[in-house]
Amino acid sequence: MGSGHRAGENAWSAPMDVSSVVIAVTGVAGTLGGALLTQRGSERTKRREIELVRSHEEIRENRSLRRACYTELNRDARQFTTALNRHLHVMRERDVEDADRNTLEEAKNAHRDRYSEAQMIAPDGVLTRAGAVNQALNKVYGQVKRLERDEPGPGETLDSAARAQHEVWDLLRTMRTAMRHDLGVSSDR
Repeated sequence: MGSGHRAGENAWSAPMDVSSVVIAVTGVAGTLGGALLTQRGSERTKRREIELVRSHEEIRENRSLRRACYTELNRDARQFTTALNRHLHVMRERDVEDADRNTLEEAKNAHRDRYSEAQMIAPDGVLTRAGAVNQALNKVYGQVKRLERDEPGPGETLDSAARAQHEVWDLLRTMRTAMRHDLGVSSDR
């Protein structure tokens, strides 16, 4: 009975050992798997956070870029309008000199450059209003240059050019309002 009893004990002991090993392996695999899943979830969360931060930075940079462009476009359009007004006054008071022409050309070129930049940055609503300002300024500029050469178009006089130049101010206000709305600065429509 002594040796048979031992054989029976070993029979019970072997299945116990295998089940213990299986339970242990399952426990270790579960622990490692849980840690791996936790790590992967954490990595996904970090990636989402990084993407969100990048998205916010991109939005902030885009708004900053538009703000700088709008500020310069508004300033240069106003300076071009003012330069046209000044040029019309010079034409009434005396002969136009090279310095007068250069001042007007510089204002026109600065506005052209800023408008070109806005064409690449501004959304359609702002660009429509900036385009109206650009078109009006170029129309007045054309009149002024024809009058300066003493080759006016039909109905073009210093007074008609001055009226057209004065009307640009309303277009500038409309453009500025659209830019402010785009930047979220003003809620007025």
